Amino acid sequence: MNIFNTNTLINEQTGNLAFRLNTFEDNSQFNQINRYNYYSLIWIRKGSGTAKIDFSEYEFAENTMFAITPYQPFMLVEKDSIEGVVLNFHPDFFCIHKHHRQVACNGVLFNNIYNPPMLCVTDETRLQFEMLISQMGVEIQKADLAQYELLVSYLKIFLITASRSKAKQQPEELNALPDDQKPFILQKLKNLIEAHYKTKHSAGDYAELLNISPKALAKITKNHFNKTMTNLISERIIIEAKRELYLTNKSVKEIAYELGYDDEHYFSRFFKNNADISPKTYRDTVGFARAMA
Repeated sequence: MNIFNTNTLINEQTGNLAFRLNTFEDNSQFNQINRYNYYSLIWIRKGSGTAKIDFSEYEFAENTMFAITPYQPFMLVEKDSIEGVVLNFHPDFFCIHKHHRQVACNGVLFNNIYNPPMLCVTDETRLQFEMLISQMGVEIQKADLAQYELLVSYLKIFLITASRSKAKQQPEELNALPDDQKPFILQKLKNLIEAHYKTKHSAGDYAELLNISPKALAKITKNHFNKTMTNLISERIIIEAKRELYLTNKSVKEIAYELGYDDEHYFSRFFKNNADISPKTYRDTVGFARAMA
């Protein structure tokens, strides 16, 4: 890894971004749809607006942090002028799929189809984040012995701190609903998607398993997840496909078959429609081929 522009590490093998720490004082880099091939943690320290991420929109105020996964489409529309800090890292630099047990951020910060990809930065975590950002800022300019290892250590602590904070803030939608049946249905729906997303791909399948009408299920998913049932199923399939493309050397045809698609070309179109990139290009730029290079 080499230093570039004092706050960016570049992967010497590929010439692409490995790790970057930047401050921003306007919305110029976020005011159009972005799809980065690396992870992003965007801390809004001042200002407010609307974030458009995947299929949903979220209002935000100061001290909000967004956690964006590779190729996840997002943009920020500011209401009051925003300032903040953005931390980017490529899976080649630190792969949360490989290290999810160490940092516990996969499924909390990233790749959570049920909760918004954001957290509120409390006074306690703000001090911790500021200290870590300061330490990373100093280290990234050193090009000293074991720089990579030290930066990864700081990043792990940052991710653990953010994950713990978000876990405490996760909306208690199951306890807040007036209808006694809805908490049961929501939790059962999550369990059913996890159990059957490889074989059942339609909203009707899950409505039948829950013994409710497709219309009732659509209303529940819209009200409580701000997504359609099709969105939830598709996102879960794409998360698994990305894991397989990143962590294994299985062919696209094998991955497609394991996820319930007999037609490799149909699956590739499905992947591209949802991830805005083909499975092959994803693997070449983010996944297994790059990891083994």
